[in-house]
Amino acid sequence: MMMERRKKFLLSESDIPTRWYNITAEMKNKPLPMIHPGTKEPIKAEDLFPIFSEELSRQEVNQTDAWIDIPEVVREKYKIYRPTPLVRATDLERALDTPARIYFKNESVSPVGSHKLNTALPQAYYNKIEGVTNLTTETGAGQWGTALAFAAKTFGIELAVYMVKISYEQKPYRRSLMQTWGAQVIASPSMSTKTGRKIITDTPNYQGSLGTAISEAIELAIQTPNCKYALGSVLNHVSLHQTVIGLEAEKQMEMAGVYPDVVIGCFGGGSNFSGISFPFLRHKIVGKNNCRFVAAEPASCPKLTRGEFKYDFGDESGHTPLIPMYTLGHKFAPANIHAGGLRYHGAGSIVSQLLKDELIEAVSVKQLESFEAGILFAQTEGIVPAPESTHAIAVAIREALKAKEEGTPKTILFNLSGHGLVDMSAYDQYLAGDLTDHEVSDEEIQKFLATK
Repeated sequence: MMMERRKKFLLSESDIPTRWYNITAEMKNKPLPMIHPGTKEPIKAEDLFPIFSEELSRQEVNQTDAWIDIPEVVREKYKIYRPTPLVRATDLERALDTPARIYFKNESVSPVGSHKLNTALPQAYYNKIEGVTNLTTETGAGQWGTALAFAAKTFGIELAVYMVKISYEQKPYRRSLMQTWGAQVIASPSMSTKTGRKIITDTPNYQGSLGTAISEAIELAIQTPNCKYALGSVLNHVSLHQTVIGLEAEKQMEMAGVYPDVVIGCFGGGSNFSGISFPFLRHKIVGKNNCRFVAAEPASCPKLTRGEFKYDFGDESGHTPLIPMYTLGHKFAPANIHAGGLRYHGAGSIVSQLLKDELIEAVSVKQLESFEAGILFAQTEGIVPAPESTHAIAVAIREALKAKEEGTPKTILFNLSGHGLVDMSAYDQYLAGDLTDHEVSDEEIQKFLATK
């Protein structure tokens, strides 16, 4: 019997979106505003100017314009790798013996190997045209740091990256990529900031968290002349930029002649989940379909599935505004799992509101299940996925097997947010049987939620 050829759905450069989609303009229940920690008043755009570029600050608080123009300079830079392919995973379908149709948006084809470049380029651009000469940021597994390093070099800006210490040690090639593109990379917590020195003094063996790295990056930005801070997830303007993923996928699903029954993305702070889901979610908001949207988070950092919805800081030391989010508490110390990009205590305010309103779902995935899914995907589709992306693949497999059990066809779309070619040490440990599952106890969660 002749096997069906794998199908790719490709767009041309003219199909790259000209505008980003701002879902907050069409949400019936708008996300609550961020709160200034000093005045306790809702944040205005100008309150963010000391940290972020002015245009990014305006995008952050914009809840009126559903469509925001992509600068032509940024769109030209997108052409380096966009549009990205949509692929039907026919070999994975066969391996699962499922009636489901599985599609994935392949964001791993970007120069930095992940979706993060979709927001790194506009963030670097807006800072450049405002005369900023230096940027600081944090990175977990290193995808965001490598993306911003590339973007900063593209627009001639100096960059300092605080990389979570455990990832700094586990993922040396991501560090090398950042340095190749000219960034300075510092293991966090470090001795270069007041925040880092205090943490090292209090907890000498602490392996770091995204919350700690954010605190250090913001502290350096505030103290350095002509310097701003850039963030790769969580915030509204980041989710906005990532909608190029879903807007392209929408056209490609039309080419395939199908519409997804379920859309899946792995979840750390919300950037790639927002990117793949928001353009499709706008149809659900107005009642045009009943598509399901599933955020796949690690069981070791379950802010959506077991966290609390409240105002919390986005960083460990309390430098950020208070954000309305599902959170495990800003002092939460996540386990040292290999999906470093998902080791974040909170969720973006937009995703948090959507979950609160039951417009999206969230599930947790244990580490060993995620790597098992990643191995199967690599063996069938030929791409080694990033440890973060394996969580989305695991949930896609769950959905496909459920379709098989029920005997019903289903169309599944997930975002392959990045490849794992610089994460092979994690696969080495999995294949050697050295990785374990880790789940947080209710007592631990309540302890961190109660910490001020």
